[in-house]
Amino acid sequence: MQDKINPLSIKQWAEEDRPREKLLHKGRGVLSDAELVAILIGSGTKQESAVELSKRILSSVSNNLNELGKLSVKQLMRFNGIGEAKAITIAAALELGRRRRNEALIDKKKIDSSKAVFELIHPFIGDLLHEEFWVVYLNNSNKVIFKLQLSKGGITATLVDVRLILKCALEVGATALILAHNHPSGSLIPSDADRLITQKIKSASQSLDIKILDHLIVTEKAYFSFSDQGIL
Repeated sequence: MQDKINPLSIKQWAEEDRPREKLLHKGRGVLSDAELVAILIGSGTKQESAVELSKRILSSVSNNLNELGKLSVKQLMRFNGIGEAKAITIAAALELGRRRRNEALIDKKKIDSSKAVFELIHPFIGDLLHEEFWVVYLNNSNKVIFKLQLSKGGITATLVDVRLILKCALEVGATALILAHNHPSGSLIPSDADRLITQKIKSASQSLDIKILDHLIVTEKAYFSFSDQGIL
């Protein structure tokens, strides 16, 4: 006796309703988020199509792509029908999307406020569970010319190499710097170490006529600006 055709299989849909064919003939913009994810994973299970599986995954993060991008490979693999290869594909695609967005920001980003810095750097460190220290390098027009992940540490501390900061500044021709690091704890209060390293970098930069415009402490939803608070 032949197996019954799975009514949820995408192969049984009208061709114009299949995600791949829809993208090919109608363009990327007409596809839903679930259909785009379905293209990434390629197939579902015997119980649900790739689109239904994708809807279930998206539903778990309230249909928020930013939240989906935070899921690890292991977390994605908890969904029935998502193996390691599919989980890696989803993670890689979302990471490419994040990088594309950030490259677009850098191309046109002129720093004129602490909020502009926050919008630039938050996608990189805002939701991390460990601490990272970044440096944004600017030209005479306060436009971003380079950004550097200087260090990656534990939840409570990270090491900062002042010499590397200045070496990179000279290499890219920067005239000003903005420092930024995240507090995974969610606290926006600068520690004594935060204040100390800020002054250390500022003092070292003065001899090279390089200005330190700000130092931001970044959390998932907010930030603290040394410049705005007059403690730079």
